[in-house]
Amino acid sequence: MGEEKKGGFFQKLVKGLTKTRDNIVSGIDNIFSGFSSIDEDFYEEIEEILIMGDLGIHTTEKIIEDLKEQVKEQKIKDPAACKELLIESIRKQMDIGENAYEFENQKSVILMIGVNGVGKTTSVGKLSGQLKAQGKKVIMAAADTFRAAAIEQLTEWSNRAGVDIIAQKEGSDPAAVVYDAVQAAKARNADVLICDTAGRLHNKKNLMEELKKIDRIIEKEYSGAYRENLVVLDGTTGQNALAQARQFMEVTNVTGIILTKLDGTAKGGIAIAIQSELGIPVKYIGVGEHIDDLQKFQADDFVQALFKKDEMEDE
Repeated sequence: MGEEKKGGFFQKLVKGLTKTRDNIVSGIDNIFSGFSSIDEDFYEEIEEILIMGDLGIHTTEKIIEDLKEQVKEQKIKDPAACKELLIESIRKQMDIGENAYEFENQKSVILMIGVNGVGKTTSVGKLSGQLKAQGKKVIMAAADTFRAAAIEQLTEWSNRAGVDIIAQKEGSDPAAVVYDAVQAAKARNADVLICDTAGRLHNKKNLMEELKKIDRIIEKEYSGAYRENLVVLDGTTGQNALAQARQFMEVTNVTGIILTKLDGTAKGGIAIAIQSELGIPVKYIGVGEHIDDLQKFQADDFVQALFKKDEMEDE
């Protein structure tokens, strides 16, 4: 059953990355077939396509440097022979060691952070539902108290997933909601507490203070809990998502990224840029509305879905 589910998600990923693939892969294939020798123009063309695919300048430079090194080492003369090397080089940028999901194995608190509209509340709901399905006792905290819609939305998810929710009315103190949720998590012996947080970035000082306050409460009241701070980013916003992640890194210790809305974006290359430039793992990706459309991120699957379309169709 698990494999079947995974296969279904992989196909969704392949489909979801179609625009990104058209954007990057077809262009690269044209270069490989259009050049007869490996020269500066050849590298420049690849560079341009990767930057256009939202891999960003720094990441692209690293990839090109690595490619040049490999070509030199292996004394490669034929541009077509560079394709596998390029794919491998892209994969390398996404490898930042063990992509841990340690929070699943101990009492933990997950803070979901991100600006409004990126799919944060939905991600809280989906992840809660999945953890519940794994047999975990999950509690959600509706600590985005600035938006009544967020509280309603999360309550709906809690009903759907059969997960407890701690909520107060709109406008109440988010830190107070987290305090109550921590007490509930301890009293009910919950495995995972997932907190939705406010997504306003226009006043960074307020947001910073808010997150610090929440942080202090968790440290003081639930010091033994494993901490996971996940920033939710909208994949369709490309380089903008990277800028958002950097802002959140200034205010809190970000341990992972959830990249949503990867289905149908031409900017899927951002998944590569985030890991390469920030050194923070993309832990989950979302490719649709369904609860199972949020899945653990596998770099190998991503690169395969991005580049190996034809081979998969032949299988």
